[in-house]
This record gives sequence, structure tokens and C-alpha cells, in this order.
Amino acid sequence: MKVLPYLDAIVSQAEFAQMIGVSEASVSKRVSDGVLTRGESVHAWLIAYCEHLRDQAAGRLGETLGLDLVQERAGLARAQREAQELKNAVARGEYAPIGILADVLALASSAIVDRLDQLEGQLRKACPDLPEEARQVVLRLIADSRNEWIRATSQLVNKEVEAMALADADETATLDISAGTDEEGDAR
Repeated sequence: MKVLPYLDAIVSQAEFAQMIGVSEASVSKRVSDGVLTRGESVHAWLIAYCEHLRDQAAGRLGETLGLDLVQERAGLARAQREAQELKNAVARGEYAPIGILADVLALASSAIVDRLDQLEGQLRKACPDLPEEARQVVLRLIADSRNEWIRATSQLVNKEVEAMALADADETATLDISAGTDEEGDAR
């Protein structure tokens, strides 16, 4: 390919910046990044600069710059989708913060426990002829059921809180892994 004579010239960074319509600092950065090589012709710099722009537009520079535009866009889209799903769940009344759910569950359990504690007195009034052994069996079954309810409820809440904490930790670790390269693209 025949190159025009003025493209064989070697120019300064300031002159090249003026030719392509960018700042001298931008050209200087490309030289320090190795995109442009000192002492090469205008033609070589134009080809290298255009190739760099193509790679940048196609998202192929992610590894060298510490960014992967495709992954970043996918992550942003996923975060936006999750945020919208969360808003929809809140609007439908299907979602509430775990603290509120735990408080509501504790209040509901407390109300049931209070009623169960009144059972012995009500049982004596309603069935005064009930033998003591039968009354003790009924009260023991009720107490065991109440205790199991409290244990199972606490276990369920703890399990869900741990799962949420683990999911947050996994998501944080995934973000740390994707951001885990230095300027040369080497793993930190």
C-alpha cells in the first residue's frame, strides 16, 4: 500500500493530537500505555490509534484496562432487573425486610404462647372432673408443642438470615474476583 509522503513524517505528540482532534494529554497517555510507539511515523500512529479505538468500542480492552464492558453491562442489567423485581415484590406485599418479618413472627408466637399459658386455668374450669393424669398429659403435649414451635421458628429465622448473609458474601466475593487484576492485567 502506498503511503502519502506526509504520513511518513515523524511528528510530536502535540502535532498528532492536533491532527486527530484530541488533547495532547490523551496522546501522551496512549504513548505511555504502549498504544503508540515513540519515533514511529504518523501513518503507524494513525493505524495504531484506530485499532485501539476499534478494540475499545468492541469491548476487547477490558483485560488490559481492568474493565470488561460486556461483563459490566451484564452486571448492571442484572442489578437493575433485581432491583425492579424487589420493587415489584414489595408492591405486591410479598417482600419485607427480614427484621420486620422476625418481629412479626415473634409477636405472633408470643400471642399464641400467652393463650397456651391460659389453657391450664380454662381446662380446670371447663372440665373440673378431668383426672389429674389426663390434665397433665394434655398440658405436657401443649407445652411440648409450644416449645417446638418456638425452636422451629427460631431455627427457621436463623437459617434464612445465614442464607442471606452467605448470598451477600458470595456476591461480594464474585465482585472481588472480577475486579482482581492490576494495571498489567495480572491477578492481584
